[in-house]
Amino acid sequence: MAEARWLEVSLLVNDELAEAVAEVLDRYVSQGVVMTREVKFNDAEDEGTPFGPVRVYGYIVIDENVEETRQKLEEALWHLGQIQPLPKPEYRPIEDQDWMTAWKEHYRPIPIGERLMILPIWLTMDSSDRIAVKIDPSMAFGTGTHPTTQLCLAMVEKFVKPHQRIIDVGCGSGILSIAALLLGARLALAVDIDPASVRSTQENASANGVLDQMEIGLGSVAEILRGQFTMRQAPVVLANILAPVIIRLFDAGLAELVQPGGLLILSGILLEQAPAVIDAGLAQGLVFMEQVSMGDWVALVLANPIS
Repeated sequence: MAEARWLEVSLLVNDELAEAVAEVLDRYVSQGVVMTREVKFNDAEDEGTPFGPVRVYGYIVIDENVEETRQKLEEALWHLGQIQPLPKPEYRPIEDQDWMTAWKEHYRPIPIGERLMILPIWLTMDSSDRIAVKIDPSMAFGTGTHPTTQLCLAMVEKFVKPHQRIIDVGCGSGILSIAALLLGARLALAVDIDPASVRSTQENASANGVLDQMEIGLGSVAEILRGQFTMRQAPVVLANILAPVIIRLFDAGLAELVQPGGLLILSGILLEQAPAVIDAGLAQGLVFMEQVSMGDWVALVLANPIS
């Protein structure tokens, strides 16, 4: 029997904790994290509806530092657990030749809205009426498993019109921009303050054949407004970030990115945080249009009225 070379660590948590647990695991594991949830089929035509808690996976190299890494990981999880209780992590040794298979077996296509299907980059769809958005889940957050991403994608599907330009602030894996382009948008500016997210977006855009329609760079609202990119405004602006960050970005000029008559689609917002985010947008002259929810999470759509 081959020697185990990887230690799988996983936790089963609710939607609210999934991103925080994934962020902690990502500090100590190799090749990124995986977030999955169960899928149920409501009827014969249902392509699969995600439900239930989220299992967050990662893989630690078994070497002379494995116990030290494991101890540091558990200490970090303990501190996170002081904010909200966490289950104990589960461990499973994986043989070297099997670890990639084990990593990939957790991923399944995720239907979003009426037209989109989030597809792990190594899978293909034999036949489907849906548009495949191919994402490498190993590279950055925004894989389609979290409610915030699903809500934002559903709003992208609903509101982005053919040939529009979009701006994606805090692009992560690039999933929102890529979906918008595959749905018919013409150009996308995708920015993030994390260099790993910029690289991830470039690779995912290439895998989906839309790299030539994207401008991808390091930065945020301030850099866009300073003219560091070719776009300063767009008919649709996307920001799937945490609520406190969105409120700070309003102070930095987020609303100014939305051209008159355009829309601002926001996600990453807990239900109780939505009023504060809406108020911050209204203070910048925007108009509230729509709120949609999934569990404890919401997405908001605000409009920049034509004067």
